[in-house]
Amino acid sequence: MTRVSVITGGAGGMGQATAAIVGRDHSVVLFDVREDRLAAAHAVLDGQGIAVTAVAGDVTDPAAVAALLRTATELGTLTSVIHTAGVSPSMGDADYILTTNALGTLTVGEEFYRVAPEGAALVNVASMAAHMLPESVVPIATFPRALEDAPTFLEQMRTACEIAPDQARPGLAYALSKSFVRWYSTAQAERFTGRGLRILSVSPGSTDTEMGRLEEKAGAGAMVADAAVPRWGTAEEMAELLAFCASGRAGYLTGTDILNDGGVIASMTERARRAAAG
Repeated sequence: MTRVSVITGGAGGMGQATAAIVGRDHSVVLFDVREDRLAAAHAVLDGQGIAVTAVAGDVTDPAAVAALLRTATELGTLTSVIHTAGVSPSMGDADYILTTNALGTLTVGEEFYRVAPEGAALVNVASMAAHMLPESVVPIATFPRALEDAPTFLEQMRTACEIAPDQARPGLAYALSKSFVRWYSTAQAERFTGRGLRILSVSPGSTDTEMGRLEEKAGAGAMVADAAVPRWGTAEEMAELLAFCASGRAGYLTGTDILNDGGVIASMTERARRAAAG
């Protein structure tokens, strides 16, 4: 039977690159809120001989996500959802970022948990930013509330952003929302395993995509110079890792986050240690 992989954010650079790899031996369903970009990605992948279906919708809309996974299961056996959809600090205000990144991940994850067949994998895209905040800033006690009361969870996340001045709140919201993605992908592993499912996340560093370059203009790209590998990562490098994590070759991999940042966090941590040591 046909194996099917869903890729949210499929019109983005990382999503499309992932689809090109996964599509070598799967039918691919692309999901994105940007219909014009989605149509363009569909045309490119179709031209490469990939069996691709495009579905427009918003990851924060439970009905749209449910319809997406119904479409996927009608095409064959759902083997994976690779959730690349998300927004960066330059793309909106704190509320928009929290809703899209945190609530979107929750919506996709919970529908996947409800309908995915045994053996399927959910791979979420977190971020290097999720590894940078002091623990005291991350409202981790709030995170489990997302599964019980999403509106209250979002309100508490908004409150957590108020420690920053207005202009810095989108950046903090991004880091907090991706911290939630990382938490969800680890904390829910045992529950997912109970249904024979895998869940994990990948945390990319600065990546040469349209969204990544938006953050370069905002100053975040300066961190690349501090990496052990002092360059931008490519969409294809991220895609290879995402595709592997979703594949049967990674069948023992669950409940973890893989940092793929060119050594930025390692370099910053070691430099801070040396500075503190005098």
